Amino acid sequence: MLRTVAAVLVDEFAPFEFGVLCEVFGIDRTEEGVPPFEFRVCGEQPNVPLRTSVGVKLTPDHGLDALADADLVAIPACNIRDEYPEAVVQALRDASARGSTILTVCSGVFLLGASGLLDGRLCTTHWRHVDQFAAMFPNAKLDPDVLFVDDGDIITSAGTAAGIDACLHLVRRELGSAHAATIARRMVVPPQRDGGQRQYVELPIPRTGDSLEPVLTWMLEHLAVEHTVADLAKRAQTSERTFARKFVAETGTTPLRWLSTQRVLHAQRLLEETTLSVEQIAQQCGFGGSALLRHHFNKVVGVGPKDYRRTFAASPKGQPSG
Repeated sequence: MLRTVAAVLVDEFAPFEFGVLCEVFGIDRTEEGVPPFEFRVCGEQPNVPLRTSVGVKLTPDHGLDALADADLVAIPACNIRDEYPEAVVQALRDASARGSTILTVCSGVFLLGASGLLDGRLCTTHWRHVDQFAAMFPNAKLDPDVLFVDDGDIITSAGTAAGIDACLHLVRRELGSAHAATIARRMVVPPQRDGGQRQYVELPIPRTGDSLEPVLTWMLEHLAVEHTVADLAKRAQTSERTFARKFVAETGTTPLRWLSTQRVLHAQRLLEETTLSVEQIAQQCGFGGSALLRHHFNKVVGVGPKDYRRTFAASPKGQPSG
């Protein structure tokens, strides 16, 4: 369970990326049903001001001892350097050894890399820092093109918006999609972007009425329908080749991958909020049968539908399971 979050700051940290952590984990949303987080802001020494990257200072209330029982240790972006404070680096190693999950936003991954915890582990960072990161930490398994990487107890993300995606993904993973959606709605951000989407999407110059948004909306409203690129292109009144190109430009992923992710998200909601059987949910989400649902669900969520329901089902309503 995700209850205690410790944000670790070093000199010249980025306040906007730190704000991402504050927005997701530092605001009390219990009136909306979101479980409370104990949010701790930590530095090498408590009550000692730290410089930000934009000319102001911030004073953390906690020292590194506050990481001792944290469920999540979060590292915002900070200026990249050859060496980081050894006490902070060791505190990260100790937190990992005790079982804490560690999440980084943007260049915060360099601080985690200095701890050696990324050796042999999948990770990512902002596309601008890819070459520098690969040179400094050659033993890490860097994926240079994705929004975020969930490698179990280590989650790394690209730029600021990808940091929001990673944080909401973790909330969804630990607390369920309903709470993630509540936080996202308050932040006025999309509740889910696939971590495997490309970081940098070349958007064409928009023309009036030329967006695929009506087609995307129709797809979401008809997830149970069998979609083909040919049918979708016809609906968008374009050739198949143009449709496929525009779809990747607007969403950062392919039509089939986007559709599969949306179907899994809908399945998550049905598993949480109804007592429909897995087979019934598979039909409603457009997977055709439970075997295909289990395959895609495991691929996206990391656990099977029944295990997910056991963890996140709350006040079920709907048809009885069968």
